[in-house]
Amino acid sequence: MVDILHRVGCVAPLDDVYRAVTTIEGLAGWWTTDTVGKSEVGGQLAFRFGEAGGFDMEILDLDPAGHVRWRVTDGPAEWIGTEIDWRLERRGEYTIVLFKHEGWREPVEFMHHCSTRWATFLLSLKELTEQGRGRPYPEQVDISDWT
Repeated sequence: MVDILHRVGCVAPLDDVYRAVTTIEGLAGWWTTDTVGKSEVGGQLAFRFGEAGGFDMEILDLDPAGHVRWRVTDGPAEWIGTEIDWRLERRGEYTIVLFKHEGWREPVEFMHHCSTRWATFLLSLKELTEQGRGRPYPEQVDISDWT
């Protein structure tokens, strides 16, 4: 198994970053505007990216002290069964986001794409929490022929 790992610091309160990764409004502000679901442990979140499809996540953990965890229940075959883990920690003026998309079976080309795409969306999260506006799909940074 292989994992995607990223670290980004947001000059924003931990509570603001936590809301951005746990509420429908927050997620729609940096990842995709087509986000629906119930933000509660055991709830389902659905993220759609136009014709490219999307992902469904089951919420496994929501801890306002700084931990969020999801399991992918539907989407591309490479994603199903993987888990997304968010660790948030306040350090000085920053809230540090330690992001992990874990459990990939192998590092296929799509994983390379997804790693870069996660990086651009994490920068969108940073913009949202610091400046009040992110770059969610369909306004995301264009990186290749895949969304």
